[in-house]
Amino acid sequence: MTGGEIAGLIAAAVFAVLVALLAMPIIKLGRVFDETREMVRQLNEGTGPLIEEFTRTVSTTNSQLEKVDGITDNVSDASANVSALSSLVASTVGQPLIKMASFSYGVRKAFRPHDGAARPGSEGSAPQDAAEDGGPR
Repeated sequence: MTGGEIAGLIAAAVFAVLVALLAMPIIKLGRVFDETREMVRQLNEGTGPLIEEFTRTVSTTNSQLEKVDGITDNVSDASANVSALSSLVASTVGQPLIKMASFSYGVRKAFRPHDGAARPGSEGSAPQDAAEDGGPR
């Protein structure tokens, strides 16, 4: 063997050792990629049912919101009806009650005994009458 052949054998041995040393990280990197691929597959398998359940939940929530919307509309209509009824009662019953109260005040005023010779419409008796009734001055 010549010196060139020995140098070639040494270079080949060094190259083989270098390839062996570099092969280990590449093999480990391949395992990492395999595990990553498996993890992504499992994630895809778990995501499908999760998305289906989420879709069902959103559908159920939308149907419940439609029911609540209907209830809100009904409450709004009932509120408007109560307001209209209140206005009707106030105009139907309120005006006659005011007239009856005014009439009874006038009757009380007319039939109440008066002090002295002063008349109900004269200046001397008006402040005294108003103070006795508790009416407006």
